[in-house]
Amino acid sequence: MLKDIMNYDSIYLACGVTDLRRAVDGLAIIVKQEFNMDPFGNYLFLFCNRARNRLKALSWDRNGFILYYKRLDGAGARFKWPKDPTDVRNITVSQLRLLMDGMSIDPPKGFGEVTARDFC
Repeated sequence: MLKDIMNYDSIYLACGVTDLRRAVDGLAIIVKQEFNMDPFGNYLFLFCNRARNRLKALSWDRNGFILYYKRLDGAGARFKWPKDPTDVRNITVSQLRLLMDGMSIDPPKGFGEVTARDFC
């Protein structure tokens, strides 16, 4: 049975490029060794390829790993994936939905923080 997205404690996005020829064990090793995180926790880990048109997600479910795979089809279809290869981001379900819909999870450049004072 697949887990509801709301039931994960956290969703982590591996920024930069991941070689998606890696399967469950290879991705779990990245989580453990490169990110110093527990691949057996109640987390969803997301990885993207160099062309940014394929995505793998890894999670542990009681007695085994689940590996999700999404491939975008269509000319120029790309995920708006953060590029810093050393970064792992904790994202929200809303940000995951934006990402899956082809939108960026980062605010537009050049927009500062808006305060109530800006509208007075």
